[in-house]
Amino acid sequence: MSQLRFDDSAPRPIESSRGFRLDKAHGKIMGVCSGIANYFNVDVTLVRVAFALGTLLGFGSAVLVYLLIGLIAD
Repeated sequence: MSQLRFDDSAPRPIESSRGFRLDKAHGKIMGVCSGIANYFNVDVTLVRVAFALGTLLGFGSAVLVYLLIGLIAD
């Protein structure tokens, strides 16, 4: 017959750390770039450079995206 195994360890909390959160403690303006860097596990400098390039190459549309993320993902 099959052997049942019961896990008597404490229940694990729901992993909310994988969800996107603003990182206001380590952020410069609203914590958007820090939150994105934490979510994708990359260096925050890369995300900030990407936003700067997106702003310059996208005629400022990245600024609108940044503001929307900052206001929605509170």
